[in-house]
Amino acid sequence: MKQRALGSLQVSEVGLGCNNFGTRLNQERATSLVNGALEAGVNFFDTADTYGATKSEVFLGEALGKRRRDVVIATKFGMPLDDTRSGASPDYVRSACEDSLRRLGTDYIDLFQLHYPDATVPLADTLAALGELVAAGKVREIGCSNFNADQLREAKTAAGDGPAFISVQNQFSLLDRSPQRDGVLEACEELGLGFLPFYPLANGLLTGKVHPGEPLPEGTRLALMSPERSAHWLSDAFQQRVAALLSYAESIEVPILSLAFSWLLSHPRVSSVIAGASSPDQIRANVAAVTELNPTQLEELDRLSV
Repeated sequence: MKQRALGSLQVSEVGLGCNNFGTRLNQERATSLVNGALEAGVNFFDTADTYGATKSEVFLGEALGKRRRDVVIATKFGMPLDDTRSGASPDYVRSACEDSLRRLGTDYIDLFQLHYPDATVPLADTLAALGELVAAGKVREIGCSNFNADQLREAKTAAGDGPAFISVQNQFSLLDRSPQRDGVLEACEELGLGFLPFYPLANGLLTGKVHPGEPLPEGTRLALMSPERSAHWLSDAFQQRVAALLSYAESIEVPILSLAFSWLLSHPRVSSVIAGASSPDQIRANVAAVTELNPTQLEELDRLSV
């Protein structure tokens, strides 16, 4: 598993998203998945305080145990946990960090990310509080998620001479190319930020397990979704694009899973592709999926995914 730079950090090209911890996965299965990821060369684990109603951080910390210093842990704060815990005020930044440190069972967080912009708090105030955490050694690097291009530039200016965001985590896949259209990837290049795609497999549509016109496989994320939410992913437009991508994958004898990961990693600003998994076999398949695509293949994928 190759690694790429993410600020001062070195992260595996494929990361493990821990959003299933505490929901679909109990502690035993989460530990098995973490063990499988480490054996496959994954060193980058992404979680959030909201995942599993705070259990994800607990399960990840327990699964890593004494191996904590061998990995890079990214977590997030800012999305509502309850009526009082949310946002990006300086006081909440500090308390959210302390809570995450306790749940993870560690004395530092490698990448502490603001999960969503908070329009009620000046970015400079949030960044100043995050800078205090960096100075105290509780956080190594800071990042953000769900920021647009203008907000990324604003954050860079607001940071002044203090610690600045080194990364942004937004949705990006062959079925959602908005970071290219809305200028976020361009802003990352301009500002020297790493990009971390979430939903890289479009909730399972790009795994090769889901085929348009056929019943959803039991146990898959899409099959477990509410009808209201799955309607977005199972729209006619997505189904047509998935069918075209599956046909192309078959024609060049490259699994669609490999196309999904490798197309993302062909973008220089992408530091790691964070994907969830529910078994060690899945994480091994994700790692093995990474390959180098030639220019003709990349051009065709661009055309089919518009």
